[in-house]
Amino acid sequence: MKKILITGKNSYVGTNLAKWLTVYPDKYSIEFISLRNKEWEKKDFSRYDVVIHVAGIAHVSSAEKMKSIYYMVNRDLTIKTAKKAQSDGVKHFIFMSSIIVYGSDHKVMINKKTVPRPSNFYGNSKLQAEEGIKLLENQNFTVAIIRSPMIYGKGSKGNYLKLSKVAKTLPIFPDIENQRSMLHIDNLCEFLKLIIDHEESGVFFPQNREYVKTSEMVELIAGANGKKIRMTKVFNPILNIVISRLGIFNKVFGNLIYEQSMSEYKEKYQIRSLQESIRRTEE
Repeated sequence: MKKILITGKNSYVGTNLAKWLTVYPDKYSIEFISLRNKEWEKKDFSRYDVVIHVAGIAHVSSAEKMKSIYYMVNRDLTIKTAKKAQSDGVKHFIFMSSIIVYGSDHKVMINKKTVPRPSNFYGNSKLQAEEGIKLLENQNFTVAIIRSPMIYGKGSKGNYLKLSKVAKTLPIFPDIENQRSMLHIDNLCEFLKLIIDHEESGVFFPQNREYVKTSEMVELIAGANGKKIRMTKVFNPILNIVISRLGIFNKVFGNLIYEQSMSEYKEKYQIRSLQESIRRTEE
C-alpha cells in the first residue's frame, strides 16, 4: 500500500485526487496536512511513501504587494517541504507546477525545446520552486514536476467559472480563433495516480486530448445548460488589438498550447473528452 501525504487541506486538486484514490482502499492510504502555520514542521514524514505538494497561492493578482508572498509560498515553502520530506526519508515528491512558467501567451506551440520564460512573478515563483527541488533529487529521493495547463472541473474556480457564467447569461459571444491546452480534473487525477504507481521522476505535461477554442467551450457550456448562444466575429477586429494589451483578455482568447507528443504517457490517462468533461462539470 502506498502511503500518501497531500499538502494543502482544502486544495481543489488535493481533495479531488483523494476522492479519486479512495476507489482503491487497499492500494492507497491518504492523509492531508496544512502548511498554514509551523506545526507541520513537527510532523514525522517518514511514514509516507509519497508527498504530493499542491499547497500554494494561485495567480489571482499581479499587484506588486503580492510579489513577496508568491515567492514565500510558491517557492520557499515548496523547497522547505521537499527538504523536510527528503530528510525524513520520503522516497517520492510530486510538485504541481504550471504551464505559466513559459509565459502567459505563445504564438507558437510549446515543445520540449521551449525554454521557460515567465512573464510574471507567479510563473517565476513556480519555476524557481522547480529549480530548487530538482537540486535535492538523488537515488533515494525522486522528484516529479507536473506543469499542468488550466485545470477545470466540477467545483473549480478561476477562469472556467467566469466562462461558465458568461455562457449562461450572454446571448452572443466572440468567435475568435485560438487554442489553449486544458486539463480536466479527472484526467489529472488519473495521471497523478499513474505517476504515483510508477514512482516517476522528471517534468511532465499532461493535457486533454483536444485543444480548446474558447468560443467552442462557451458553446458547449451553454448547451450543457440547455441554452443557445450565438457566436459572432463582429467584435474580432477590436478584440484582436485588445488581447495583446490586456492580460484578462489574453487569458481568455490568447494561445497557449503544448505539443501533443509532450503529453503522451505509457498508460491512458485522458479518460474524459472535452464534451464529456463539460457535461460532467456543468451537470
